[in-house]
Amino acid sequence: MHRTRAVPLLLPLALVAGGLTACSSSVLARAADDRPVVLTTFTVLADVAQNVAGDHLRVESITKTGAEIHGYEPTPRDVAKASEADLILDNGLNLEAWFGQFVESVDVPHVVVSDGVDVVDITEDAYAGKPNPHAWMSPVNVQVYVDNMVDAFSDLDPEHADDFEANGAAYQAELQEVQDELVDGLSALPENERALVTCEGAFSYLARDAGLTEQYIWPVNAEQQATPQQIASAIQFVETNDVPAVFCESTVSDKPMQQVVEATGASFGGTLYVDSLSEADGPVPTYLDLIRYDTTTIIDALSGSTS
Repeated sequence: MHRTRAVPLLLPLALVAGGLTACSSSVLARAADDRPVVLTTFTVLADVAQNVAGDHLRVESITKTGAEIHGYEPTPRDVAKASEADLILDNGLNLEAWFGQFVESVDVPHVVVSDGVDVVDITEDAYAGKPNPHAWMSPVNVQVYVDNMVDAFSDLDPEHADDFEANGAAYQAELQEVQDELVDGLSALPENERALVTCEGAFSYLARDAGLTEQYIWPVNAEQQATPQQIASAIQFVETNDVPAVFCESTVSDKPMQQVVEATGASFGGTLYVDSLSEADGPVPTYLDLIRYDTTTIIDALSGSTS
């Protein structure tokens, strides 16, 4: 049975007052749609979750398209929205630095969808030894996400458990297809061209599962200011390995990577998407679009410099 929760009394008065309008709008929306509400921390998770949920659950994202997820600051409207959800999904692995305090403000169960993935640790800078949070950038890992969502949705809405399982299996087949496309597309490249140089270290899982060598300027977008040492390290890697093309992500400035381009003569291979989907009429409105877009961009840029 779908349930509605009020904003917890322990929330600061300012948050309650700021969320009143959001609550009123939410109540009206829920009167017209009584499906259980699943709230995710960012748009990528929302799209994956919607594929598993089908029409049985209403899936929404806390952050909007184009948002930088690492340093996001929840608003009173976000808190009000979360207090009325039936389930919250977060990525975990220290991605949502703001999430711990946020989820404590609402009495709503939550599930960490990355539980069970084979974690890759960050090896550099202040984040060394901590898990790389970008596990969703591998279609192999997202199949684990799907399993966790199937279990969580089945607990939330047991009546439709068989549908969630069927939806999850169909989506996992699509994920494996994208993974196979990536591996096949990279297989013909010479060893030195199987290198992925990006602004953020967001591709460790994709690189591992596709046989790429990864290099980045900074490890996590929580600190976007590139240091001279970080840029110099990227330049050295590109020159030493004769890497033909380098990339940057859509939610950060590519100026530091352009310095690498100027210093090495490598081409700028294009903008990659990681932390956010695009609008519906943009290049990556779904997660599968995101992975396929990044895969095509990477393969085209690296192979285009092959003599």
